[in-house]
Amino acid sequence: LVRIGLTAPLCGILDRAGAVLIEDCAHTMGAIWNGAKSGNFGAVACFSTQTYKHLNSGEGGLLTTNDPEIMAKAAILSGSYMMYAKHSARPDLAAFDEIRFQMPNCSCRMDNLRAAILRPQLAGLDTNIARWNRRYQILEQALSDVAGLRVPLRPHEEHFVGSSFQFLAPDWDAVRCRAFVDACGTRGVEVKWFGDANPVGFTSRYDSWSYAPKQSLPQTLSILSRLMDIRVPLSFSQDDCRQIAELIATEFRAAQQSGNQPKSGRARRSLGKRQGRIQMRPGASGS
Repeated sequence: LVRIGLTAPLCGILDRAGAVLIEDCAHTMGAIWNGAKSGNFGAVACFSTQTYKHLNSGEGGLLTTNDPEIMAKAAILSGSYMMYAKHSARPDLAAFDEIRFQMPNCSCRMDNLRAAILRPQLAGLDTNIARWNRRYQILEQALSDVAGLRVPLRPHEEHFVGSSFQFLAPDWDAVRCRAFVDACGTRGVEVKWFGDANPVGFTSRYDSWSYAPKQSLPQTLSILSRLMDIRVPLSFSQDDCRQIAELIATEFRAAQQSGNQPKSGRARRSLGKRQGRIQMRPGASGS
């Protein structure tokens, strides 16, 4: 759940339906809702430590749960063989009595090297959250006043982590969205769009998942078809974020004014060292 603010209302719906919540915390590690940290709402929480996540070990991840049966299954699946008693996060040994014969060994263990890379990063997580949120707020402040562009409303109970930024173009069709995304790309800013009929990068939609039963979710599809996303890495300085926001606002207004044909970024004043194209300073993280 990218928006931790959606977690608490969703829990109530799932409880009434008798369903189990598995939290996808890939982008919410460190976020808080009403005093409770992300990962404490469902039966299981899954955290990614892939390159662009809040803790970075290159690849990998972890899960958390208070359910001894789920943890026992996870320990066997991860590749403990019959040495699960040595697992430092295992439940009571009685939880393994039947599960050890039921679960396959997938050899998906996190190695000690990745764990050693991750553990020191925990101490700096809160500091990095503050740095992400400063960058997010720069984008939010600059783009909130753009007519026709909608940014998420953040309830006061939510302490989010602004490592990515989403916005909606509620009145646009697919042609205009595509033209806007292409125009931003020409200027050097990669805007991801969830409305593309073909999966691109990290923006695959439920209707392209042939491994899952087909569903008709017209309201969901209507939102996704107008939803945009950009990463907010800490390698961006605060000035970079201001520059990106100005560029996005300029192209968005151009798309609003000229229908499906946003003007080329090259025709406008330079925002970077090269005409009309944003320039990032590698590793310029600021504070």
